[in-house]
Amino acid sequence: MNFVNSENPLEERRHHERSRLIIDVFFDGADLTGVASTKDISVGGLYMNTQAEIPEGAPLTLRIPLAGRDVVCNGEVVYSNPGRGVGINFQGLSDEDRAYIEAALAGD
Repeated sequence: MNFVNSENPLEERRHHERSRLIIDVFFDGADLTGVASTKDISVGGLYMNTQAEIPEGAPLTLRIPLAGRDVVCNGEVVYSNPGRGVGINFQGLSDEDRAYIEAALAGD
């Protein structure tokens, strides 16, 4: 038998470095629409503070005003802390939008 020995049983799920950036994000889902503020953001996703109860797996359309331009993309809720916030992975982000987010977060 093979056993996996890990000192940290909770694997790090993030694949991209997150930047602490607080901006308003507009979201639209099947049953809800709103505005929330980000806690952090990366090219892979973001965490937004919201009192809305959005379940894990929920698809959202996001509009993110970033450095003078709106980035519009789809996302999926991968972490939900009801009444406090949600973690979202971007889905189908274009190469152009990915590069724009990277540059904006780097301050270019």
